Amino acid sequence: MNVELVKLRIAKLLVSLSRISFWRALALGVAPAVEHQHVLRSLAPDGIIDVGANRGQFSLVCRYVKPGVPVVAFEPIPREARRFRRVHEREPLVCLIETALGATNGVAVLHISKSADSSSLLPIGERQTKLFKDTVEVGTMAVPVSRLDDFSDYWVGRTRQLLKLDVQGFELQVLRGGIDTLKVCSYVYVECSEVSLYEGQALRAEVQAFLSEQGFLLKERYNEQRSGRELIQADYLFSR
Repeated sequence: MNVELVKLRIAKLLVSLSRISFWRALALGVAPAVEHQHVLRSLAPDGIIDVGANRGQFSLVCRYVKPGVPVVAFEPIPREARRFRRVHEREPLVCLIETALGATNGVAVLHISKSADSSSLLPIGERQTKLFKDTVEVGTMAVPVSRLDDFSDYWVGRTRQLLKLDVQGFELQVLRGGIDTLKVCSYVYVECSEVSLYEGQALRAEVQAFLSEQGFLLKERYNEQRSGRELIQADYLFSR
């Protein structure tokens, strides 16, 4: 097993055990995504939008680092959404909406990965399954797709939000459906690929160009994943 992955799992366990409020989540098999706590501590958002929330790992670390900041999360897979709700059901500042996000409203086919957090509205590519074990497609399902801007009522009055995106190659489509929402965001924190892992995905350069048009500049790169010396993907922080 990768040494860095082992270290990350140990760190997640230690953080989970250090706070009684996380014990319930740990019992449900969900640990906070502590790999993001450094960047969260450097920001001052008045709201957090968690797109691609999965079981609530990122929302959980937000509760730890930014306990007074409200979170609006989006997750389309019913099984993962149920786990999210169980983890966060006692937290009034966390709200989950069960839908995928994109550039237009409708219904789309979600490609379900063996590792649920690698599922995507785009077909899973051959390179993805070669580089990351257990991400092979195991099925599909129809899911509703909405535009991020359709949910503006959830963040009325907020002006410096953090928009986090982890949607497996569908980042650009989500951003195109959230142009008005971006106007009330100060930060965009997005997982992007440098090489194609999903069929038809936009790579980091395309996402960066779009965000530049909306007034955001690339500030930092975190959590790099490499194959040898080649950078495959990372988490990128953009600031207005």
